[in-house]
Amino acid sequence: MLRLGYKASAEQFAPGPLLDFSVLAEQCGFDSVFISDHFQPWKHTDGHAPNSLVWLGALGARTQRVVMGTSVLTPTFRYHPSIVAQAFGTLGSMFPNRVILGIGTGEGLNEVPSTGAPWPEFKERFARMREAVTLMRQLWTGERVSFEGQYYKTEKATIYDRPKAPVPIYVAAAGALVAKYAGRSGDGFICTSGKKPELYTETLLPNVQAGLDAAATKKGCYERMIEVKVSFDTDAQRALEDTRHWAALALSPEEKMSVEDPAEMERLADALPLERAASRWIVSNDPEEQVEKIAYYVNLGFNHLVFHAPGPDQARFLKLYGEQVLPRLRKRFG
Repeated sequence: MLRLGYKASAEQFAPGPLLDFSVLAEQCGFDSVFISDHFQPWKHTDGHAPNSLVWLGALGARTQRVVMGTSVLTPTFRYHPSIVAQAFGTLGSMFPNRVILGIGTGEGLNEVPSTGAPWPEFKERFARMREAVTLMRQLWTGERVSFEGQYYKTEKATIYDRPKAPVPIYVAAAGALVAKYAGRSGDGFICTSGKKPELYTETLLPNVQAGLDAAATKKGCYERMIEVKVSFDTDAQRALEDTRHWAALALSPEEKMSVEDPAEMERLADALPLERAASRWIVSNDPEEQVEKIAYYVNLGFNHLVFHAPGPDQARFLKLYGEQVLPRLRKRFG
């Protein structure tokens, strides 16, 4: 079954309007809503960075059907894993079977300014994430949990308001090692669109499958989720120009991974030409063209597509996509 979602751009919109857009997404036929979790946004001017945990509670209260989650949260620096477990225990108790915890190893832009801690190498970030997953799952199922890890400790800790149904943990990966971990230990996998084809076909998806094959228990329903970056409007030039709002996504990992200041990130993004800013996006005014280009990812095996639109008029996008693109995708793929 193909699930079609909406990416709530927390870096671009204030939390109130973003909530209204996400409620509208449910009304327009989207199946899920995922919000990024940033302490600081990609740009300083007109940027936003609401607390995703608070915001998800408001979204759950105002919607009835959509699955909601983080894409992605880092449960290792700003947050102690026990606090993330408590927060998602509360959300899972209030909105059973509607909550997903999407996690990643993090970026310096979010973690360094809020903690003042030095940004560690990938090896430590990955080890922290694995340990955090182990601890959170113990807290959701056990009582009086005393945990002694390399990075985290608890002393007779109990989550008293637990999720009424298991909270799936989806793991975001951009390389082979974490992709394999996502298959072996995660309940789902997250990545983003617009990268080189061989990253998906030779690195990410094969390693997710290798992890699934190596898992202690077989997973009957495993979601391969991808954030698909689409800029769709009846006006083709408007669709192209809208991608300027997210030019930072076209920066290479080397250009942005160690940047800790949104003003510097904004400067780097503003220096990019429009053609490069648009390079990560499926840009079109033709719904059939959108479906054809999205079909590439479905045919690779992705079964949960979360659409991220760059323009300022999100209500216009949601209505157009809900009317012209989602029905075509469902007709073609079920």
